[in-house]
Amino acid sequence: MHGPASHGWLLVALCAATGAYCLLRMRSHVEEQRRAAGGEALMGFGMAAMAVPAAAFTPPSWAWPGYAALFGAAALHALWSARAGAHHLHHLVGASAMAYMAVAMAASPGHPSGPGGSGIPLVTGVLLLYFAGYVLLSGVRLVPVAAGGGGVGWGDRPELARACRLSMGIAMVAMLLTM
Repeated sequence: MHGPASHGWLLVALCAATGAYCLLRMRSHVEEQRRAAGGEALMGFGMAAMAVPAAAFTPPSWAWPGYAALFGAAALHALWSARAGAHHLHHLVGASAMAYMAVAMAASPGHPSGPGGSGIPLVTGVLLLYFAGYVLLSGVRLVPVAAGGGGVGWGDRPELARACRLSMGIAMVAMLLTM
């Protein structure tokens, strides 16, 4: 993504750590938790890969269309899974936003963003509003959650799962701001 390299590396670290924790959550005994954690791990690692500063690594020309296809497929999967619950709608928006950013980056690789930067301003603005609202709502939901009990495994701690989702929402806002 565009922007200062130090911000990019912090974003890479945040997203990679979140993706790694989501992999741990996939060890949950609850099937729905495992399924959600898998999608969130994909988003975390995908966001980390897309946030690597261009000064450190210039992806090959096929990478951005590859990201678009991967997240497009994830969006279709989330759309299909949305029949079972509303949380999948958030996954649909997140995967669609990642596909949108990949298409925008494929259209203007290596060009710093500015007033007429990459992406469609209206779409970027709507996604920014959605994720800013999601971050605020996730933050409010995180506050009253009590810490998990002693016998609860890493994959079943609701406060950590919510913190994971909050950090990915913040990272998405940061990535959209660079569009």
